[in-house]
Order: sequence, then C-alpha cells, then structure tokens
Amino acid sequence: MSRLRQALLVGGVALVCGMAGLMVYFYQLRSTEGAPDPIAAGRMVLGAKLLGVDGKVQPFEQWRGKILVVNFWATWCAPCREEIPGFIKFQERYGPDGVQFVGVAIDQKERVAPYAKDMGINYPLVVGGMETMEFARQLGNSATVLPYTLILDRAGRVVASQIGIIRPEKLLTIIRPLL
Repeated sequence: MSRLRQALLVGGVALVCGMAGLMVYFYQLRSTEGAPDPIAAGRMVLGAKLLGVDGKVQPFEQWRGKILVVNFWATWCAPCREEIPGFIKFQERYGPDGVQFVGVAIDQKERVAPYAKDMGINYPLVVGGMETMEFARQLGNSATVLPYTLILDRAGRVVASQIGIIRPEKLLTIIRPLL
C-alpha cells in the first residue's frame, strides 16, 4: 500500500470516528435538554392513571411514599424480557422495605396478562398504548425506546432514569441509599 493510500485510509478512519463522537455528543446534549426537573417529573408520574391488566384504573398516587421503580416495557421487547426476572427478585427482596415496582406495558392487555403469569411477575402492571410512549418521552425518554426505567424517592422526586436495560448492580446502588 502506498503512503498516500495509507494516509488517506488513516484520515478517513479518523474522520469517521470524529463524526461518530460528535453524533454521540449531540445526542446526549439533546437528551438532557428536554428532561423535566425531578420534582415536576415525579408529579407527572404520581398524577398518572392507567388501566391495570385487570381492567381497573390504577392511579400512581396509590404508591406515594414508597421508593417507586417505574419500568416502561413490552412483551415483544427482548431487553425488557431480560430485565424482568431481576425486577421480580428486587420486588421480593425490597418490597417489605417500601420499594414498589410498577410495569408500564406498551402493549395489548390480552398479551400482557398471560405473559405476566408465565413470568411470575409479582408487581403491579398497567397497560398503555403508543400514547404512553409520549408520556415516557415527557419524562425524559427522548429516544422513545424500551425499556425505560424511572426511580422515585419516597418524596416523589425522580432520582434516576435509565434508557435501556438497568443492571441489578446499578439498581441496587440507586435504591439502597433510599431505603
């Protein structure tokens, strides 16, 4: 390979890497600009009312005073299915200490109920359509992807959010100081 080709190749790779870095930077900048403040986001969550898998309206206000972990998910979402067993274990372990998981399924009720039974989900599930993704976007999920998780402290402030899978280790580091 000639020196000119080698220099062009190195320059091209550097340009592509630089452009990728700029894209990530602007994405992160955009995703933090639209995030509501923690108190406003908490009020939005606690003011929400969605249908449970049993067809009854479930007001999020009923979980005020708890450490609330709200997870937006769907039965067709592979990463969502991956994190649910961890949520089941956390609910079992930390539920008595005031931790409450709530799954917000962006799905059809007819699919969620049997899925929840098969998985052994031990926390409340509510169901919303695509309009619920707009709600998640207003809460900071600017990418509008699943899964998306919010954690509220006992005072109702959003203390953490995660686009994509939230690993058990990270979840524990967030929840433990709130207990």
